[in-house]
Amino acid sequence: MDVDKQTDDDIGSRLHAWLARELDDEALQIDDLRRTSAGFSRENWVFDARWRAEGRTTDGAFIARRDPLGSVLETDRRIEGAVLRALESTAIPAPRVRWLDPTGEELGRPAVVMDLEAGICDGWVLNGARPLEARVAMAHEMYDLLADIHLVDWRALGLGHVLDDPGSQAGLAAIDHWEGELRRVQLEAEPELEIALVWLREHAPTSPVTTLVHGDFKPGNVLLQGDRVTCVLDWETVHLGDPLEDIGWVTNPLRQGEHRIPEHWEPSDLVARWSERTGLAADPAAIRWWNVLANVKLSIIVLTGTNAFVDGRLDRIYQQPVMIYRLILDAIGA
Repeated sequence: MDVDKQTDDDIGSRLHAWLARELDDEALQIDDLRRTSAGFSRENWVFDARWRAEGRTTDGAFIARRDPLGSVLETDRRIEGAVLRALESTAIPAPRVRWLDPTGEELGRPAVVMDLEAGICDGWVLNGARPLEARVAMAHEMYDLLADIHLVDWRALGLGHVLDDPGSQAGLAAIDHWEGELRRVQLEAEPELEIALVWLREHAPTSPVTTLVHGDFKPGNVLLQGDRVTCVLDWETVHLGDPLEDIGWVTNPLRQGEHRIPEHWEPSDLVARWSERTGLAADPAAIRWWNVLANVKLSIIVLTGTNAFVDGRLDRIYQQPVMIYRLILDAIGA
């Protein structure tokens, strides 16, 4: 039995029925529907569509991102869609949402359909084959965009009605969230994470400001055209919180191959440029705390994948995150 072909047929018929209703055109054409990659947290289906509206033919290229049966993350398409639609009125280059299926009523599982933005993804571009000067300029542009996300006036956009504001206790709110995810997915005792959670609670910083937090900012989550960054992708973990959460994520030593250009774009350069652009302070102790939280988060993401594999909802095997545990324990002096 060809499982992939069956899945393709199923999503194709569901997608056509849904969009034909949305566009009020039963003659809607959907062509070249194909799954581009399984991804780690969403299924990605790209397709072309052509329909009639107000007496004219309209066409476009789109991507449907559907929740898989098993994932390394559990997130909410309703929140993702609301944030992306709010960002349309800003200068942040984010995907345009066309249609939203937050409950899975249309495509069988929750999904969002967006314009297919032009560009390529290269998670290792900052240490790739391009000239050093071009890579440094790309790093500046990329992390200036992260600063711009933190400068978004989320209150004026009405996002306070969509997202919870943790206020000065953003760190504790983050621990509560990720400990809740750990309890939901763990299959056995994880003593290293228990030690880390105690340390995090005892040393949680007070957050002086609440901003929009992307949650997974990295070179692999932007689109490039030539040497320009043209779109920021993967907003599924977006939330309100401490902007240093994103800074802790991108300066995490575990991810330095993605974010650092040795001797030319170090974490200190990134933090200084971000602070200058935002006007916000970057307390080193707080960044260290968010580095630890980033690795706890990554560990729990791995354990979520393990849970889904054991449950038969995911076909990728995840190993115990022992290397990440070592980084965590070294960082907290345990």
